[in-house]
Amino acid sequence: MPVDTINAVDAKRKLQQGAVLVDIRQSDEYRREHIEGAVLQPLNQINEHGLSETLQKAECLIFHCKSGMRTRNAAEVLSQKAAGKEAFILEKGLDGWKSSGLPTQKDHSQPLEMMRQVQIAAGSLALLGALLGWAVSPLFYLLCAFVGAGLLTAGLTGFCGMARILALMPWNRRV
Repeated sequence: MPVDTINAVDAKRKLQQGAVLVDIRQSDEYRREHIEGAVLQPLNQINEHGLSETLQKAECLIFHCKSGMRTRNAAEVLSQKAAGKEAFILEKGLDGWKSSGLPTQKDHSQPLEMMRQVQIAAGSLALLGALLGWAVSPLFYLLCAFVGAGLLTAGLTGFCGMARILALMPWNRRV
C-alpha cells in the first residue's frame, strides 16, 4: 500500500481518531522541538530494525520530519515497513504543522541540532579564513581549504569530524 501525503489539519483529525504520529528525525532535533504525542523513531532505526513494537500495533501511521523532504525521499521504505497499515506522510512535515497554526513543544534549553551547529561552525571558519586571508595574510585562505576538505569528506564518507568535536562541547553533553 503506497504512502499518501496528508495535510496537517487532516493529520490532526486522524490523530484524534487513533492514528500514531511518527517523528523520523534524529533525537537532537526531536528534543529541541516536536509535535506533542509524536513517537520518535529515527529513519535510520526504521531502516535497520523496522518499526518498534508500539508502532507495529498501530493501524494508522503518519510519518513526519522537519520539512517533509526526508519522509518523501524515504516513502518507499516507509511503505514497506508499514505494510498492511494505513500510512501517510505529513505534508511539509513539522514546518507544515506549524504553518497550519498547530502547536509544537519547544525546549530552547536544548542545544541546536548538530547539523545546524556544524553549518554555523563551518560557515564561521570559512568566513574568518577569507577575511583574515584578505586583511592579514594569504596563508589564512588555508583555513577555508581545510573547512572545505572537511565538508567534502563528510559528504563523501558520512564521517564528520566537526560534528564529533562539537558533540564533546559542554552544551551538547547535557540531555
